Amino acid sequence: MHTLDTAPVARVGDVPLHAPGEHLLPDELRQRACTELLRQRAQQAGLLAADDAAGADGVISAAAAQAIETLLERELQLPEPDDAACRRHHAAHTARYSTGERVLARHILFAVTEGVDVNALRKVAEQTLLDLRAEPDAFAERAREQSNCPSAAQGGQLGWLQREDCAEEFARELFAHTEVGVLPRLVHSRFGLHVVEVLARHAGQAQPYEAVHGAMALALRQQAYVTALRQYLQLLAADTQLQGVDLAASDSPLVQ
Repeated sequence: MHTLDTAPVARVGDVPLHAPGEHLLPDELRQRACTELLRQRAQQAGLLAADDAAGADGVISAAAAQAIETLLERELQLPEPDDAACRRHHAAHTARYSTGERVLARHILFAVTEGVDVNALRKVAEQTLLDLRAEPDAFAERAREQSNCPSAAQGGQLGWLQREDCAEEFARELFAHTEVGVLPRLVHSRFGLHVVEVLARHAGQAQPYEAVHGAMALALRQQAYVTALRQYLQLLAADTQLQGVDLAASDSPLVQ
């Protein structure tokens, strides 16, 4: 997922987030920074031993993970969604809770593998995206030439897809839009960077509110959690010296 270069080491306080010369994808770097901010706060709050060591590879100890969970349960104030809020959410996101929603799509995968120069790969992917937004008829040819997916042989064709057919992060982007055509930005997934074209959409069957009320409430709780976590991390970052990482560049700095 990374390659070596001469970039300076990013830090949270005095704690390095990666090895010297190691270059991480921006999302992975922010992920590590968020985790380290919370680990240090858990130590300050007396929830984690002072001698708990940060993982050089971004992996924290089991004790740190438990301490962070306890910290967030104590610090984050999450409102319980009421029926009116759930109904508003349902009205605004009817398509999300439809059954049988499908998308006919093709893609070009720029795989991020060991030893790949991520910055150079991203530049190629972004240029390909710009080219195909201007000339979508060239998509199949470019997929055959550039894609690292077996679907390259079929011009990038993925066929008809439902949400459950895709990696979660890929489905989130694929089904977030209503238009057809080349999506306006790169799709990031665990496999790499994707240029995606939606050829057709099938809206599926909308579900009544009563059938999906539980999903509405869960979605609103998750939104509240993300918002509260983002605000809490911003407060922690304001009191800590960060080097080489910008948390504001991400819309949702989640900690896993």
